[in-house]
Amino acid sequence: MKEIKEKVQVINYSMCLRDAVEVFTKQLLNCLFDKVYQKENVVKTKNKFFKILERLEVDNENCSWLAFENTFPKIRKKLDLDAQAAVNRDPAAKSLQEIYLAYPGFYAIAVYRLSNQLLKQKIPVLPRMMSEFAHSITGTDIHPGAEIGESFFIDHATGIVIGETTIIKNNVTIFQGVTLGGIQVKKNMASTKRHPTIENNVVIYANATILGGDVVIGENSVIGANVCVTESISKDSVVTVQAENKIFQRK
Repeated sequence: MKEIKEKVQVINYSMCLRDAVEVFTKQLLNCLFDKVYQKENVVKTKNKFFKILERLEVDNENCSWLAFENTFPKIRKKLDLDAQAAVNRDPAAKSLQEIYLAYPGFYAIAVYRLSNQLLKQKIPVLPRMMSEFAHSITGTDIHPGAEIGESFFIDHATGIVIGETTIIKNNVTIFQGVTLGGIQVKKNMASTKRHPTIENNVVIYANATILGGDVVIGENSVIGANVCVTESISKDSVVTVQAENKIFQRK
């Protein structure tokens, strides 16, 4: 049998490019939430955008900054709904300002909504770099290809994974350690739906795992802590794990 050797293309990228994407991501967030910053610095943000695309060897002619900028009001509206959902559902939340400035889950959602829009405009690489930057500082890994509806709340954003083909509808709450993943990891399944669908008004508690592209969690359902789900759940369901606590007297 003739030996097959894979051709490996070596590409040299400066780590400064990652630093540039981090700065760009922060500038975008400031453009969304600070009208004074947007008025004074939107041109700098736009220039940073095109410099990053140039370094990534992306054809700038097909990447419209204006089309992206025009989506800012729509993205901001969704984020305001996300923030209000956090205030409504988290007993510890005292104000919207606290959500905007101190909640890592909200930060991860904000970066997701921006990177998701760039991915929809068929801009390669940059959306993933933005999402991985948010992952590194929040502990929440949201693939920009996921589809997430309005009023999404992440409580205690640590160890959360939301896969590329996940669909999350409106008014969903998830807690720390939740994985919305795929069962199959074969490369030839990359173009298929590999991650679950979460219907409206679902709550998923800590360390729950939901796997599979055909899995649908019906609306108004509750997935309890430490549950592993690999099949669809009908609406208005509650799924729990029966765990026995053993208590011994210390000698």
